[in-house]
Formats: sequence, structure tokens, C-alpha cells
Amino acid sequence: MWDSTGLGDHGEIPTLLLTTIGRRTGEPVITPLIYGEADGAYVVVGSRGGAPTHPSWYLNLVAEPEVEVQVVAERFKARARTATAEERPRLWNLMVSIYPTYEELKDKTEREIPIILLGRE
Repeated sequence: MWDSTGLGDHGEIPTLLLTTIGRRTGEPVITPLIYGEADGAYVVVGSRGGAPTHPSWYLNLVAEPEVEVQVVAERFKARARTATAEERPRLWNLMVSIYPTYEELKDKTEREIPIILLGRE
């Protein structure tokens, strides 16, 4: 759990560790991310604080969708995929319910912020 007190006062927010393989280095890259759960998968958002470009971890998993996820003490292999246009509205609402600041971040950028599903292998 990430304690976001003082950063929008959302309290404790569920956070996982995502390990991708660097698309340039080939080395593992660990990134903490806020998550939700839907359809038997973990859901994360590539907001990058509303920056104009996608986060590196997202570009890494597009290049290599086989990732590792850690939730609390449990570690497992997963396959990452970007949510479809049909899935986006429901998953976006889920993630905004967990971390309302995503709505503000969406308004800061012209790019479509990706929503990613991490399904166990």
C-alpha cells in the first residue's frame, strides 16, 4: 500500500511492482504502480503524470509483454496487454475510483493514456 497522504489525500492506495525488460538495455526494470483488479487481471495506468509521452515501462512491455508482477509477497509471471477501446471506459472508471487524480492527469496531455491488463501466465 502506498500512503498518498499529502498528495491529494487519497489515503492508502494499492501498489504493485512491475518488472519489465528494458527494450534498449535488455535489463530488468522495476516500477511501482497503482493497481486495480478486473476480469481476473491486475489493471495499471500509463499516466506518467500527464506527460506528453508514454512512460518507459509501458514502451518496454509493448516491446516485450512477458513481465513479472509482485503484489505484497506474491511474485508471478504475467502477460501484459493494452485495454481495447471497448474495455477502456469501464477500466478507466475503476482506476479513477482508486486514484481520482488520474482524471486531472488525463486533462494535462493530448495522448490517450494507456490502460494495461496484467494477466497471470
